[in-house]
Amino acid sequence: RIEFEGTDITKTPAHKIVSMGMAHVPEGRRVFAQLSVYENLKLGAYTRSDKTEIEQTLEMVYKRFPRLKERRNQAAGTLSGEQQMLAMGRALMSHPKIILMDEPSMGLSPIFVNEIFDIIKEVSAGGTTVLLVEQNAKKALGIADRAYVLETGNIVLTGEAKALMNDESIKKAYLGE
Repeated sequence: RIEFEGTDITKTPAHKIVSMGMAHVPEGRRVFAQLSVYENLKLGAYTRSDKTEIEQTLEMVYKRFPRLKERRNQAAGTLSGEQQMLAMGRALMSHPKIILMDEPSMGLSPIFVNEIFDIIKEVSAGGTTVLLVEQNAKKALGIADRAYVLETGNIVLTGEAKALMNDESIKKAYLGE
């Protein structure tokens, strides 16, 4: 049983979970390849009804991801590293309280990784809770408030991210130091 806002989300349809304020950026991006960037973003706002607020959110996403605005009429499947930005932008279109991000840096060049982590920091600073699952422990600990170390699906260590980043056993095992 996993609860969000008092509801067991394991038995809740996805559109209702999104309506409750939870968005997901899946591993591997999973954009709608045949649709345009704009159409993908609009789908992120599917559960919202106020057209003015949707347009304001779209402008905020375009401001945060200017490349998406430049490519708004391009088929999403033809994007490269920008697919991760599109997946994040699509999730933000639902105006979530919490956003779950699964391996946002996977397969990206170092430049894109830095951009994605800067955006994650902005999203968090803007008041949206971010739950981040990330193999790049150094980057994740560098922006996180709190961290959980998992080994074979079990939490083996938890604490403030800065403290874990300075923990010698964590440095050896996960940070290559």
